[in-house]
Amino acid sequence: MPAWQDLVALLVAYALGCFATAYYLVRVWKGQDIRQLGSGNVGGRNAGRVLGPVGFSIVAVGDALKGLLAVLFARYLGVQGWMLVLVMLAVLAGHVWPAQLGFKGGKGVATMIGALVGYNILIPLVLLGLFAVLFAIARSFTIAGLIGIALTPLALIPLGRPLVDIVATLAMALIILAAHRENIRAKLRRRAPAS
Repeated sequence: MPAWQDLVALLVAYALGCFATAYYLVRVWKGQDIRQLGSGNVGGRNAGRVLGPVGFSIVAVGDALKGLLAVLFARYLGVQGWMLVLVMLAVLAGHVWPAQLGFKGGKGVATMIGALVGYNILIPLVLLGLFAVLFAIARSFTIAGLIGIALTPLALIPLGRPLVDIVATLAMALIILAAHRENIRAKLRRRAPAS
């Protein structure tokens, strides 16, 4: 396949990722900068704090759609295999590190799920199953989600998934965990026993 198609797919994926749904929605809806509101994060949960459940839903769908569209566009160009993995990483990187917002974006969960739906529907279904079990145990949306994301690559091994699928989900999981590092530290501090 011509190299230009790979390059176009990567550039379009990053550009789609950079479309910070929460940032632009709050700009249009309230005329304000979401980075100055709530937690300051450019993501769905903060949009929910600022705009309520409708705002959260719009952002979640918008962020998932850009992940899905990046993968579908790449497939349309004929991109496959390891290059398709790079496309998924590019759209996720665009969401977490958008150039036009000083490389400070959202946390990437919805974008990752959207990209995985376009890549292989089995993977987000595995993630959903892990999340459901972990949420029943931990009763925490954040903890269940992050542990589920971290465990998904391992869960694909007994299912006989190819190495490319395992590496793709592992790389995406690492980006998600890096984006949530402050949340993880805060959770650990709250659970640490007082000395």
